[in-house]
Amino acid sequence: MVRYRFILDNATDFSVRTLCRVMRVTASAWYAWRKKPAEPLQKDVEVRVRLKALFAASRQGAGSRTLVKRLRGEGIIISRWRVRKLMQEEGLVCRQRRTYKVTTKPRPGAEVAPNLLNQNFNPPGPNQVWASDITYLKTGEGWLYLAAIMDLYSRQI
Repeated sequence: MVRYRFILDNATDFSVRTLCRVMRVTASAWYAWRKKPAEPLQKDVEVRVRLKALFAASRQGAGSRTLVKRLRGEGIIISRWRVRKLMQEEGLVCRQRRTYKVTTKPRPGAEVAPNLLNQNFNPPGPNQVWASDITYLKTGEGWLYLAAIMDLYSRQI
């Protein structure tokens, strides 16, 4: 539609309707588009630059709500929907960081258990060496704990 702008700027109302019909665009859409500025305003460019800087400072973790709060804190009046649109245009996608759960809380002065295996994970027979581990899984109902015990000879859980 941009390459037809010069042609349509110099056209009469009748030819505008004809050309819009050929391009399958409504005349009201053409007139609305014609009123818009051809290039983004300087303020819009400044908002985009500041938006990118805030997004980078958040390590790509800030979404539109957070960015709106930070922009408004800097005195930039902007809606959340405008920030969302700018983020889409700039290709800024928020990455959700995984929650971190502290799994070990050592006591001061606690002793470290001795290493009985010395990296020998291939025992000579079954039921001689067992290994275990525990992990935490976050669910909609809260944290669940998964514990597994494995016989190192047969590798069965």
